[in-house]
Amino acid sequence: MGPKVDRDTYKPIWKHQALDMDGIAAAGVRVENRQVMVNKEMPTVTAPSLQPNMGQEESFLIKMLLRQTRRPEVGDKFSSRHGQKGVCGLIVPQEDMPFSDLIMNPHGYPSRMTVGKLIELLGSKAGVLEGKFHYGTAFGGDKVTDLSEVLIEHGFNYLGKDFVTSGVTGEPLSAYIYFGPIYYQKLKHMVLDKMHARARGPRAVLTRQPTEGRSRDGGLRLGEMERDCLIGYGASMLLLERLMISSDIFEVDVCGQCGLIGYSGWCQYCKSSKDVSTLKMPYACKLLFQELQSMNIVPRLSLKRYNEL
Repeated sequence: MGPKVDRDTYKPIWKHQALDMDGIAAAGVRVENRQVMVNKEMPTVTAPSLQPNMGQEESFLIKMLLRQTRRPEVGDKFSSRHGQKGVCGLIVPQEDMPFSDLIMNPHGYPSRMTVGKLIELLGSKAGVLEGKFHYGTAFGGDKVTDLSEVLIEHGFNYLGKDFVTSGVTGEPLSAYIYFGPIYYQKLKHMVLDKMHARARGPRAVLTRQPTEGRSRDGGLRLGEMERDCLIGYGASMLLLERLMISSDIFEVDVCGQCGLIGYSGWCQYCKSSKDVSTLKMPYACKLLFQELQSMNIVPRLSLKRYNEL
């Protein structure tokens, strides 16, 4: 159904301004928050004589494709045409930067061996000065010696390096910097889509541990390698907090005589409540013990008093 029209101005109301005459938002229309993109209305039929004929309505599937304009920010992923991908680590004020947009760590070259990127940078710098297109790959086309001659003709270093002054201190840097224009593309992995944090939230029914994944408001996983770091630092209480207290801590009653799990201070195996203690363990651990018992494997917990240790 088409947009609702204001009676005074005969124009669509603000909520329906994005809609076309068919009730669906037109292509390329700017949509603001709380505006309707698909308008579906159904008249309420109260006349009893018309009720038996209902149910013949058609069903449609409408898919909307939304587009956003996003400025690059810290954490967004970029890549050159040579597979040198990486995330933006710092956005520097314009006055503190040379006339290039991006600084790359040179340690990425020896292992990846993307020589074509260096040639592309040299070729694009020569092309800008000469006003020509250059073929900047490692497989043919313009030779490095030819590109170097173009740079020398225009008063630049033949290697593509430049003399750079610090924008912070105003002093010249103690090394030549190899820089020039190069083609970069922004990849779809953006920090805005991945940003996620949680204090408390939903838990899995079986294990009672936090759910997995950002879409399900899941917890932030501390994996095996992170655990190794905490062990290396000797941060045992932090390890306990992350792996049990913040995860699936659970109180269980354990019999001191048989070592089996009881319930409400009562040991069903010993038929007594004399030596039953309460302790905390991960719920997944308690679940493991019960699953082992279901397979006729009896795990027993050995308890000791503080004065016995």
